[in-house]
Amino acid sequence: MTLTNPGDRVATPEPETVTTGLAGRLEVHDNRTGRVYDLPIEDGAVKARDLGQIRAPDEEHGLFSYDPAFLNTASCRSAITFIDGDRGILMYRGYPIEQLAAGRSFLDVAWLLIHGELPTPTEADAFAEAVRAAGDLPEGIVRLIESFPRSAHPMSVLMSAVAALGAYHPEAKEVDDATLRQREIPTFLGSMASVVGLVFRHFQDRSLTLPPASHDYARTFAANLFSDGPDATLDPAIVRAIDVLLILQADHEQNCSTNAVRAVGSSRVDPYSAFAAGIAALYGPLHGGANEAVMRQLHEVGSVDHAADVIRKAKTGEHKLMGFGHRIYKNYDPRARIIKQTAEEVFKVTGTNPLLDVAIAIEQAALSDDYFVSRKLYPNVDFYSGLIYEALGLPMEMFTVFFAASRLAGWTAQWLELIQDPEQKIARPRQIYTGPTRREVPPA
Repeated sequence: MTLTNPGDRVATPEPETVTTGLAGRLEVHDNRTGRVYDLPIEDGAVKARDLGQIRAPDEEHGLFSYDPAFLNTASCRSAITFIDGDRGILMYRGYPIEQLAAGRSFLDVAWLLIHGELPTPTEADAFAEAVRAAGDLPEGIVRLIESFPRSAHPMSVLMSAVAALGAYHPEAKEVDDATLRQREIPTFLGSMASVVGLVFRHFQDRSLTLPPASHDYARTFAANLFSDGPDATLDPAIVRAIDVLLILQADHEQNCSTNAVRAVGSSRVDPYSAFAAGIAALYGPLHGGANEAVMRQLHEVGSVDHAADVIRKAKTGEHKLMGFGHRIYKNYDPRARIIKQTAEEVFKVTGTNPLLDVAIAIEQAALSDDYFVSRKLYPNVDFYSGLIYEALGLPMEMFTVFFAASRLAGWTAQWLELIQDPEQKIARPRQIYTGPTRREVPPA
């Protein structure tokens, strides 16, 4: 679904292209053979395949780059999200996250991530209507959600429901059909808002009849969670907070779940299966589940008086201080600042969560301690988001479900970029074999 009306679009200057590193040459001297290799440097990177030409005479293959957990490996070229972790900068398609969160809706940002530009009014209206109309789920999906025991984790149910949606959209397997890909996009977003609402309602033993959807995605999302009738009122501050949370978590470069979507999607499987893989990755406590861990820790601390003890135990290694530090950010996570401000707006409606004072006390103690400052351990997005979720009435098990709904916009953009990238092939890392050499099987 590509809708354009050039007359609607406001003229904006051409964005600058971000250069990640200077081009040049890398001279490598292999002291095993005495040979010298001249490798090109492009965008601050050396292609791993170029290392393959560096080979000793008795080797079966050339040199590998060994990088467990991809600490210093770029797996793709992407024009979607830019992060400068040292300066605490996050931009979607060149737009600062602070400006997008302050003045745009989640659907505007989803369109931006997917199409590369902010929508015109005509595009925005058509997209909102397409997403609204796509919210009706097949009856089989509703029955599937109903079938799960309430002792299950909601993320398991979400993962199963999203994967099952692929069975109701067999046309989505035609991933090389550009027209069909665009037609499916509203279904991804509309279905997710409905599935999340049904999952929450199922675990609360409430009616699985969803209220009518509207063009305001955040409002529809909130109504699916909290409203049990068509006339239920939703406070604008709550709807706006949900919009902001959806925007802040919409994409974050090549994180674990996005890498999972790309890796699985590289097999040319249908997008629903690739998104289910992303949900599985996000489910982990080191990724999307981290906000649950933060809230559990805040509940355990319980009082401002115990904040200093938490810091002491973190420094001695007795436990990890959840919600602090990030693989990429070595500065204050820009999303954390916005979420902290949003929490204050939500608390004006819901009443202040007493754990906010505990969180602030821990943050102040940590940021005044050289142990954390010298290690560049600052609050990340998970540190304050759980406080908002809890104030809204979501149980901790639903926090990551909300996160997955946000990240679907980014996963869609990343999947589309992968499918259209001629450099990408099916993901297949190499390994360094450390097992025994050839052995003969003894007689039985």
